[in-house]
Amino acid sequence: MEDRWLSVDEIADHLGIKRDTVYKWISERQMPGHKIGRLWKFDRKEVDAWVKSGAQRVRQATHPIRKRKLMTRSLNKIKQAERTAGKVEGASQRKGTITPPLYSSKIIKAGALLPDTKTLLSAWDPALSVNENLQRVRRQNLLGKTSRSRAEDILAIFRQRYLTEESVALALASLVKNQSNGNTLDRILYFHSVRADLLLRDVVIELLVPHWSRGVMEISVQEIESALRKWVEEGKTSGHWRDSTIRRVTQGVLSTLRDFGVLQGAVNKRIAPAYLSVQAFSYIAFYLKQHQPSGTKLLDLVDWKLFFLPPDGVERFFLEAHQHGLLEYHVAGSVTRLTFPVETLEEYANVLIQ
Repeated sequence: MEDRWLSVDEIADHLGIKRDTVYKWISERQMPGHKIGRLWKFDRKEVDAWVKSGAQRVRQATHPIRKRKLMTRSLNKIKQAERTAGKVEGASQRKGTITPPLYSSKIIKAGALLPDTKTLLSAWDPALSVNENLQRVRRQNLLGKTSRSRAEDILAIFRQRYLTEESVALALASLVKNQSNGNTLDRILYFHSVRADLLLRDVVIELLVPHWSRGVMEISVQEIESALRKWVEEGKTSGHWRDSTIRRVTQGVLSTLRDFGVLQGAVNKRIAPAYLSVQAFSYIAFYLKQHQPSGTKLLDLVDWKLFFLPPDGVERFFLEAHQHGLLEYHVAGSVTRLTFPVETLEEYANVLIQ
């Protein structure tokens, strides 16, 4: 057994580090490993010898001062993204309520960016770090943009939506590269995008869902603007928004939700919850369970309202996913047991592809 090859999870457990750190050490410190197809395998003795030698990186920066500046700039961008998006996890997860931090208008202007997002994910290299992947995108102009500033805007939004957790980027890249069902992928991208943008999230949950629940399918520009003005007055925005900003953000919200298939219509918007496949539901359930281990509480999370699902609708999806063999769902009285066949989000993406 001592001579067998170890997986990423096993070598991470052996070293007492996270799975993501293994990939980082491979790319940044040339940790000894062997890639077979899409999988990495490790010789325990090679890794132990590398650790004992001090785990020194082999590659050296050609321009150390420039590299230090780039690293500082990237770190600042990460911190800024975390301040905007990372606080979602700290928001209240009580049934039907949210206590959001300040809204930002920056991410709204980008729209859904579905084609650009899929282009980036299709080129994503799991062996490279996030920064190395983004640098390769810039260097090779994989987005095909003539304007460098436009490309940087897209990369900043991409980072905020999908890169605050490296496991998400790896899972999404696997779905794209294996040509997962377009509807399934779009619903998953919508989920991560709205969770990263608290304003979009609240427009759906606090405005669209109540309309839809009452049987009101139309939502007007004026209704969105009125809600934004109210939230500005309540101090929920990052500074005071002028009327011109409110109008611009309103248009951005409507366009983004239309691109994601939540709204329909060029002028008059109609609420039209897009079809949620059982595969997309299962992916989202796996992701949420990593952040909320309780199966019982998982059914009542406010996140399901992003798909206009009441608790009984969520339960029906769990039963369907169980029938498809995508998860194990059992209820006995007040006890709910929910288990998945694998441990990581990337591995589960591969389960869904099969």
